[in-house]
Amino acid sequence: MTALALTALTLGACAFPAPYEADPTSPYQWERRQEGIERREAERVRLCAIMNKDTERYERDCTRPGDPVR
Repeated sequence: MTALALTALTLGACAFPAPYEADPTSPYQWERRQEGIERREAERVRLCAIMNKDTERYERDCTRPGDPVR
């Protein structure tokens, strides 16, 4: 009975998609979106530059797909 309830709850969560950010509709909204992306990337690069490169956090937060494996 418990397994059935757990399964129902687990599958029920799949029926409700996660909220998403709608695509911008005006040039101003696109510009703000791009500036936000650039700011987040610059902050990530700044933090990665000062982070210890031998830590798990560096591997998780600073590597990107296509980066050579160390």
